[in-house]
Amino acid sequence: MPRPEKVAVVEEIKEKLSKAQGVILADYRGLTVLQATELRRKLREAGVEYKVLKNTLTAIAAKEVGFEDLVPLLIGPTAIAFGYDDPVAPAKVLSEFARTTPVLELKGGLLEGKVLDVDAVKALADLPSREELLSQVLRGMQAPIAGLANVLQGTIRNFVYALEAVRKQKEEAGA
Repeated sequence: MPRPEKVAVVEEIKEKLSKAQGVILADYRGLTVLQATELRRKLREAGVEYKVLKNTLTAIAAKEVGFEDLVPLLIGPTAIAFGYDDPVAPAKVLSEFARTTPVLELKGGLLEGKVLDVDAVKALADLPSREELLSQVLRGMQAPIAGLANVLQGTIRNFVYALEAVRKQKEEAGA
């Protein structure tokens, strides 16, 4: 019979897995205390929750939520980063940290209910952020308007040049 503390932890993990848009698993073996603190700080700044949880309890929670494919990734020491607002944030921070600190190994992840392998997590991390994508869309929407403004401005500018040429021509003819 399971102990109440463990049942509570499984319920908490189930809630986090259900609520998170992006979840990334990593092997943190070999990180120094300083490196682990730096990683936690970066994740906190990005709005990502970082937990080291027992694999057996996480496996039970994953199965109960319907993420059975996540269970094979739960081997060895596993740290889990939960991204609630931005699904790409955990992948970005952990991938960037893994590039500079090779001791940290990405295991895989979960994006909106789909299990990802390490290559997919790295590809996800290379995507532009939500803000960058929005700015690209806005730039694309503004380009035709800016082009129209330039065309209209060019017509007016040419008309002013023509008037100026006529004025100079009359000035020279009358002078």
